[in-house]
Amino acid sequence: MLETKMKYALITGASKGIGKSMAIALARRKINLLLIARSANELISLQTEIKNQYSVEVDILSIDLSQAQAPKAVYNWITEKNYAVNILINNAGYGLWGKFEELDLSAQLEMCQLNMTTVTSLCHLLLPILSTEKKAYILNVCSTAAYQAVPTLAIYSATKAFVLSFTRALRFELKDGPVSVSCLSPGPVDTGFAHRAGLDAFNKMAEKFNMRPDEVAEIALKGMFAKKSEIIPGFTNIISVYANRILPKGFIEKMAAGIYKT
Repeated sequence: MLETKMKYALITGASKGIGKSMAIALARRKINLLLIARSANELISLQTEIKNQYSVEVDILSIDLSQAQAPKAVYNWITEKNYAVNILINNAGYGLWGKFEELDLSAQLEMCQLNMTTVTSLCHLLLPILSTEKKAYILNVCSTAAYQAVPTLAIYSATKAFVLSFTRALRFELKDGPVSVSCLSPGPVDTGFAHRAGLDAFNKMAEKFNMRPDEVAEIALKGMFAKKSEIIPGFTNIISVYANRILPKGFIEKMAAGIYKT
């Protein structure tokens, strides 16, 4: 009798925010986890919490995914341990707020590396593994910022536009196979995103529209397992995305510039 290998969901940016909430939500569904983030201490704490509470297998890898060699290191870690991955959630990412010419160029390029190149690389490296499964899933975490240009978040919104376009194209290419590809586009979420982006002044306004990470995670996973192409949590966010599709781009950009002005 052939031994069936345990299946794992791999989540990047898993130590906090939406990534952590998705890890817990998947563990609740009795799905084993491979959790990746920079912070070793936070990963160890989450690993202990999940294993004790949900009795699933959890392995962790502390690595900076904004470094060019990181995706290959993740792939080597998976293959050396012979893990069967049937879910890939590319959640790691961040934004930088400010005028393009005033922000540090190396920091902006590092953001591009994480938000775009790492996502692309992990999809490419893990597709051969995912494709061996009867059912497999890729969930790329995007943003409502992907649907319009956002002055003072110029590079961030552009990276997320890339993720959205890439995900939809990849979904079409893989539509006749076992791998379903989805894109999650949340709006403001109660995480550390705004603080890291330097948007502390935006926090008070964002509080009015913030969704909880666990709420977003549940919507995301239900949409992923339902094989939806684009998952947009929250009625307000859905309306804003559709408005971006029909209103003049100049008008949308002026509104965004007013919200995020320096």
